[in-house]
Amino acid sequence: MCGRYASTLPPEMMVELFKLLKSIDVVPRFNIAPTQPVVGIWESEGRREPHFARWGLVPGWVKDPREFPLLVNARAEGMESKPAFRDALKHGRCIVPASGYYEWHTGPDKRKQPYYITRADEKPMALAGLYATWSGPNGEEVDSLATITVAANPQLSVIHDRMPAILMDEEAQDNWLNVREVRAKEAAQMALPLEDGVLKFHPVSMRVNSARDDDEGLIEPVALEPSEPVPVKMKKAAGGGGQLDLF
Repeated sequence: MCGRYASTLPPEMMVELFKLLKSIDVVPRFNIAPTQPVVGIWESEGRREPHFARWGLVPGWVKDPREFPLLVNARAEGMESKPAFRDALKHGRCIVPASGYYEWHTGPDKRKQPYYITRADEKPMALAGLYATWSGPNGEEVDSLATITVAANPQLSVIHDRMPAILMDEEAQDNWLNVREVRAKEAAQMALPLEDGVLKFHPVSMRVNSARDDDEGLIEPVALEPSEPVPVKMKKAAGGGGQLDLF
């Protein structure tokens, strides 16, 4: 599951990186949580633009969003068949810009240690997502989205068994957003785990557990408590000289 992430990309860089027709007024965020407004990028009539959307997908056919479960993530393995996601996979694919995301490793004592995960080359992430627009009885409209998750690769599986689907290059991003020509089945095959070594991670403060905390200090490395075992692959990396870089 991906339940928290950071996004610090300036508006002008977002325009250039994702080939947007306009910018969106955003500020750096270091602890984005479900139900909060997030930036999603999608195409409409050939125009690629950023939008604010609620993180937690509400399909258009839902009668009362208050009685619908919170769909923060869509598992790639079932999104083609599940009613909540299949229409969005056909017509509502989007990109969620991120600088990195958080995941929690559960130790033998059941203590959960948060880790911050980024691209090894420190470039921004393009998380694959699905969006929908819900229309209310009084004409109101609410855009919402979910991020897609896949099985974790061996590198990340030492922390958690799931990871976000990340679109690593411009071609993958173009194809994902091209709902006019790229069919749902083809798009679904693009949601795959990344190869080992593409990402890196380090432990961070327990303060990230509170959505009220949102500052740059949350993504800074911290020393592990003596009771927290170091994931095996991090032991190998630490011996290689780079601080908590995996490969």
